[in-house]
Amino acid sequence: MRSMPNAAANTVPSAATRQRIITAVLRIIGEDGVAAVTNRRIAREAGVSLGSVTYHFETQHELLRESLLHFVREEARHFTELADQCGTDGIGVEEAASLAGQVACGTALDSAHLAPFELYLHAGRDERLREAAAEAFRAYDRLAARILTALGVPGAEGLAATTVAVVMGLQLRRLATGGPTEDLVDALLLLARGAAAQQAEQDPPA
Repeated sequence: MRSMPNAAANTVPSAATRQRIITAVLRIIGEDGVAAVTNRRIAREAGVSLGSVTYHFETQHELLRESLLHFVREEARHFTELADQCGTDGIGVEEAASLAGQVACGTALDSAHLAPFELYLHAGRDERLREAAAEAFRAYDRLAARILTALGVPGAEGLAATTVAVVMGLQLRRLATGGPTEDLVDALLLLARGAAAQQAEQDPPA
């Protein structure tokens, strides 16, 4: 009698294949845009069968949504590590801004950094992706608030969305122009110091 396949053993290869597909999708989007995402190209770049692509993702909408959310989860992991470091190591605003610049911009201007902007733009055209995009920005806002709070910046919750907008705007500028990471770091410092100065003016002297 033939033994039944082990479900747990099959899960790992399946998850690995799914991850290879998502990685390939993000690379394709970063290199040539959303319009270049076809099942045949995904299969070729991921090194999987055409059937594997359609097995894991029934529609292109599902594929794009999961790729965007995967990118955001990875970003959230990086920034959560930064927030934890801010809270435990007692680093200052300057050090935190420098770390945020490195995490946000990385060291390379490559397709991996272009892909999310392509997906956000596509969400503007395809309302089915907007909830995924909104989820992404909610995650960014929560993390920004956490980092600002850890740094002791007053009004962190209210500044979170503005901080995210500054970071993403300068990321886009850097990708388009090849500008330095220092531009982002300077902007974050300006924002944090401005908030601290405003709070100091509002607080009565002891």
